[in-house]
Amino acid sequence: MTIEINIDLFTTLTRYYPKGSGSLKVEKGTTAAGLIRKLGIPDGSVSLIFINGKRVLPDRKLAENDQVGLFPLVAGG
Repeated sequence: MTIEINIDLFTTLTRYYPKGSGSLKVEKGTTAAGLIRKLGIPDGSVSLIFINGKRVLPDRKLAENDQVGLFPLVAGG
């Protein structure tokens, strides 16, 4: 069984989802970490995960219509 979520990828992560944002179907029980793997984003490239506006850990399971935001590591000075 699949669920539909909405994703937003920011800055350097947009290349892993050509539209940068939009809806995506995933298997029920998929975690945020599983989504990151499904998108082909390399380990350690995501520093912040937000679901429905709240920061979550990678083991958080996704639910129907979740709004997922993934942010990369940022460096600067």
